[in-house]
Amino acid sequence: MELTDKLEILADAAKYDASCASSGAPKRDSIGKDGFGATSGMGICHSYTPDGRCVSLLKVLLTNYCLYDCQYCVNRRTSNVPRARFTVAEVVKLTSDFYLRNYIDGLFLSSGIIQSADYTMEQLVQVARELREVHQFRGYIHLKTIPDADPALIAQAGRYADRLSVNIELPTQDSVQKLAPEKSVHTIKLAMGSIRRKLDEKAEEPRAPRFAPAGQSTQMIVGADASDDQQILSTAETLYGSYKLKRVYYSAFSPIPDSPKSVPLAPPPMLREHRLYQADFLLRSYGFQASELLPATGGNLALDIDPKLAWALAHREHFPLDLNRAAQHMIARVPGIGLRNAQRIVDLRRLRQVRYADLSRLRCSMKKIAPFIITADYFPARDTTASEHLRRAMAEAPQQMNLWPELQAA
Repeated sequence: MELTDKLEILADAAKYDASCASSGAPKRDSIGKDGFGATSGMGICHSYTPDGRCVSLLKVLLTNYCLYDCQYCVNRRTSNVPRARFTVAEVVKLTSDFYLRNYIDGLFLSSGIIQSADYTMEQLVQVARELREVHQFRGYIHLKTIPDADPALIAQAGRYADRLSVNIELPTQDSVQKLAPEKSVHTIKLAMGSIRRKLDEKAEEPRAPRFAPAGQSTQMIVGADASDDQQILSTAETLYGSYKLKRVYYSAFSPIPDSPKSVPLAPPPMLREHRLYQADFLLRSYGFQASELLPATGGNLALDIDPKLAWALAHREHFPLDLNRAAQHMIARVPGIGLRNAQRIVDLRRLRQVRYADLSRLRCSMKKIAPFIITADYFPARDTTASEHLRRAMAEAPQQMNLWPELQAA
């Protein structure tokens, strides 16, 4: 098979893995040194870092052959799809050539399981080793870790990769047993734990060998099982606390050709994935807990309003909030005010009282914040408008769906 044909198959097979952002990598380049590549450059971009930079990654599988038969996966053992496999040298050549042509800024490499978990992990590590040691590649590398692989292989992967990830895929043990019987949540968490221990060792002893400076991440599939958003966010919260993950990524389930009956025939709303990312950001950056966003009894996030607005409408006892007196973390919880503007408001009130016009100058969302704030010149009585009325006023405008899209296209 020609290299371009392999690339077409294995790049397409990798598109379902969402955990490929390059955030957290240290700045590194080859200026004045041997080798080539950088982690801070600009290119033809597909991923976004926290500071707003766009980066592009060569996102491929080493192979889409797989011993496992995960029901939600297009590359499962029983799936009727074209198969291909790169050699280690081919992935190294593609990465080098694409970087030198300014197509990419780095590599995201995963793989189906071939022969064994250890053999597959050895192949992934060999790609990263040759790029780093033979070709002196200084760009970004993200390796997908095989949970059942020997911990020594995972430790080697961390020497060469900027980030490692272990996909938990589904939020509950029951779902994993049902849809991915060859996998084990226990084994996945052991792999996450071994990566965390290595990261902790490096943090405690800076002179320790380099190990995955951009940390670790994972992915959960949304809508492949009956798990609701409460279960998904609770699992994410536990993973952040237990393994210090940099990110949990969410991927809406996409029905695949000849799908087994154990998975849905239709995808979940894409807006559900978006709301989970918004809620995840509240967990990581705003100090929210999953139990605040959704009750322990379960349920899904609202689709018509964002999770922070939903929380504010459900906790009207905290509002309206006096911006000249409130703690910064509470100001950041006001719908329409973000973390940066919360800091700016606190800085401003050290000089003078905050006024309503100041919020407009800060480009806060005035429609959202009006029912929830008090300023020096804006002090409404406690709003008695029913939350449901406010919700309808602030909900995103519905979009008209086409009943017969094929006729519209004609």
